[in-house]
Amino acid sequence: MLAAASASPVCIETLLRELGWRIETGDTDAPRLHAGEPCTRASLADAHAAGDLRLRLPADPGAATRAATLRQALDSDGTRCAYLFVLGDSARKAAARLEGNPGYRFNTLQLGWIGFGAGGAQAQGWRRFRSLGRGYAPAESNSRAIDAFYAGRVRSECGVGRQVAQLATQRELYGDAGFDTEFQRGELSIGTFLTLHGTDSILLGRNAGEYFADGKAAKTAAMGRQAFMGAPGAIVHAFDRIVLDDVHNQAENFIVTDVDAAAADALQRHGGLAYYDAQNERLWSLSRQLRRGGPRDYLKLLHERDAAMRAALSPSDRAIVERMDAVLADPFYTGFHVYVHRQGVKPIGYHLVRLLDRNPRTPYTVELMLHNLHTTLYRRWIDHRLRDCGAPSAALATP
Repeated sequence: MLAAASASPVCIETLLRELGWRIETGDTDAPRLHAGEPCTRASLADAHAAGDLRLRLPADPGAATRAATLRQALDSDGTRCAYLFVLGDSARKAAARLEGNPGYRFNTLQLGWIGFGAGGAQAQGWRRFRSLGRGYAPAESNSRAIDAFYAGRVRSECGVGRQVAQLATQRELYGDAGFDTEFQRGELSIGTFLTLHGTDSILLGRNAGEYFADGKAAKTAAMGRQAFMGAPGAIVHAFDRIVLDDVHNQAENFIVTDVDAAAADALQRHGGLAYYDAQNERLWSLSRQLRRGGPRDYLKLLHERDAAMRAALSPSDRAIVERMDAVLADPFYTGFHVYVHRQGVKPIGYHLVRLLDRNPRTPYTVELMLHNLHTTLYRRWIDHRLRDCGAPSAALATP
């Protein structure tokens, strides 16, 4: 954090207060810093109620002590968790705007990786740098480029949908002005995942910096629910591609938008996502024992819980469905919410049931992808805020 290294104590204190730190001066002989466990809380208000994010300074600590203590708070895990509250709000705003645009549609890969319609990419704020829709970067302002997905008529598959959601989260985090000035256009490239590796992409390219690798979310689950916010991931077929009946639903790319308390507790108790891969296979195995009468049976039967369909089950099938219900009753399946283009924001259980219909011959696994939300992008946002000391961001609500 280059800006943090030279930031004044006044600017650091201003940022800490904006993030929710309660800094008080009073009856104490030495500074008392209590970060607490804000990553485990539902909200900043809940963190405050639990006594998290508190810093108490002596009445006259001296300039050096005050500066050192404020910097200690800035560098603490508590500040990182406070940032994750803001990041989560930004991810939810971005997902809602993407989901709310009926013009942002899904296409198969044969139609091109990304399609900008008859007017072409330039008309919607993007320029092509790879053929067949495999690579684009903003042509004008960064915020206008994201507007194409918020309000324009655009097509992509869910991999690009995940990239756009990740970039849109940064837009909501910075606000339009900050988003336009902080990032170079090449840093916001979209396209095939392979294409991004050869660009300045902040997601997977040269400017991504330090990655946080936690595929089965063991570290993330141990940190607490807020550590999942905005994280990219994928639901992937467990068996070989040859068993796929619907190749366009071979995987679902997502970003995490919310994790409720029960889901967070379950993930922490089970050590992350690996436990749920076994549960997903159990669900799939039970589905193979159940008679299927047509498309979307499982979604209607297990997610929508269609009463007529359930009433028509034979006693043996009803027993199987009850066992499937028991698997899906785990809080992870109902309280772990993700955004997937074009499905929108739904619990992870919805997607796993949906994929039983699309590709019934394979179970699915869930994993987090490499990301830099806790590392490079976190440090970059802190630096941005400190450089803009005294100018509150439109994307950050003061507690």
